[in-house]
Amino acid sequence: MTRLILNRLLFGLITLFAVSVVVFLATQTLPGDAARAILGREATPERLDAMREQLHLYDPLVVQYGKWLAGVATLDFGQSFAAGLPVGEYLAPRVSNSLWLMGFAAIIATPVALALGAYSALRRDKGTDHATSMGTLILASLPEFAVGIVLILVFSTGWLRLFPPVFGGGAGAVWQYPDQLVLPVLTLALAVSPPIVRMMRASMIEVLESEYVQQARLKGLPERTVIWRHAAPNAIGPVAQVIALQLAWLAGGVVAIEYLFRFPGIGLALMDAITTRDLPVIQAVVLLIAGVYIVVNLLADIVGLAANPKVRVSAR
Repeated sequence: MTRLILNRLLFGLITLFAVSVVVFLATQTLPGDAARAILGREATPERLDAMREQLHLYDPLVVQYGKWLAGVATLDFGQSFAAGLPVGEYLAPRVSNSLWLMGFAAIIATPVALALGAYSALRRDKGTDHATSMGTLILASLPEFAVGIVLILVFSTGWLRLFPPVFGGGAGAVWQYPDQLVLPVLTLALAVSPPIVRMMRASMIEVLESEYVQQARLKGLPERTVIWRHAAPNAIGPVAQVIALQLAWLAGGVVAIEYLFRFPGIGLALMDAITTRDLPVIQAVVLLIAGVYIVVNLLADIVGLAANPKVRVSAR
């Protein structure tokens, strides 16, 4: 099993390297001049030439990529063109804000989705089960920003003016403004929940029909004990990988949500950086999102390998 984990780790590093190449080349093809974006339209040709020299824009692409990658390896992502700050210093509070947003969404979505999937399995082929299947199918078919717009229309306009449509923020941390967090957190939770609900339902049905659960019932154990002690723990195992993948999706999913609600996280920073052609910030944010996605997928693979007895036995 250790060999399989090391293979997954090596594959993750290769993927991250490939992503870094794609990110660097993609940002180089963006229209506009980085030097002019920094100095403005009134800059003289001499100042533009000096700035391009300072940014190493006259170097071959391979040399530019090597210098950028060397900086990334030491967590030096360069200087933000728009903010005039080191990228790490500029992004640090925004990364913290996004982590709060993703954390709240994960804490709410995961247990609710597991409970709903298990309840739907227990009520199989009944009204509750059909309503849950239909609801999760609708949510899964909608893009997350569409879900956010519907929530804004319902809870922020018309008769229900319960929550602000955008994040106004303030001097404190984002978690100090719970009313402004409700809609973005709820949107993310609704976006990640459907696959977990559907997978938990399918896994729970399979476990409930297994021989050991039937035997537990024949022994006369209370139904509550059969479900929560024997069925639910075994049903959650296969769902763990789906949960991990959905949490990995959050790293990229926050971009559209933060832009929609003007939430001050890495997603909004990325959209602002694209507008101002702030290449160091674009490269850092995209690489960060890709890194989180790869790491969480790696953890999901490890959980999946650990939960699969066939793999454990064959790896010995």
